[in-house]
Amino acid sequence: MTTVTVTVRIPDGWPVTEEEARAVQDALRARVEVGGSGPPPGTGRVTGVDVAYDDGRDLVAAAAVVLDGATLDVVAEATAVGSVPFPYVPGLLAFRELPAVLAALDALPCPPGLVVCDGYGLAHPRRFGLASHLGVLTGLATVGVAKNPFTFHHDDPGAARGSTSPLLAGTEEVGRVLRTQDGVKPVFVSVGHRTGLDDACAQVLAVTPRHRLPETTRRADALCRRALQEALTRH
Repeated sequence: MTTVTVTVRIPDGWPVTEEEARAVQDALRARVEVGGSGPPPGTGRVTGVDVAYDDGRDLVAAAAVVLDGATLDVVAEATAVGSVPFPYVPGLLAFRELPAVLAALDALPCPPGLVVCDGYGLAHPRRFGLASHLGVLTGLATVGVAKNPFTFHHDDPGAARGSTSPLLAGTEEVGRVLRTQDGVKPVFVSVGHRTGLDDACAQVLAVTPRHRLPETTRRADALCRRALQEALTRH
């Protein structure tokens, strides 16, 4: 399969300070849509997006990998490489990643379907993580799948695959702790945009047949790391 690789262009007016970035989050957060009626789990297309960095050389690489929802075979993939557009600030990581992710998605030869992000959606201190930000900007249905609970608390879910427990900010359920394999450390699922929490968990289980992390994340992670290494050899 041929992988399309494009150069990232930072959008005009992209925030450069923490204050500007938080103002953007505040302005866009109200546009998040919770709920939707997309293709049932195990059908349609599901796309993973992920990002790798080399801050020392000011490079970021993003990957978008489209999978067939039924077979989990790769349908299409694209990468984007460019300069890191924003400093590392917890809670504002989307501003480092989104230009590259958007460029990779735009380079795909087919619609992505549901997009699974390696990160947070509503499970975010300002309720507007990468998955929500990406969904609002593109109109796509998005889900966040994180490897840790960030600043929130939870009880451990049952040991069996598919067991869940609430991910809580006080008494507010901002996501769900999901056991993707029997006895394996869980992942942390949250709504991004145009999906609901029950459906998000079902979609994540459908693309996680054998490992802890979804195949969408695993494929996109490997591809963005490879794209970064190839870019580094050219610099």
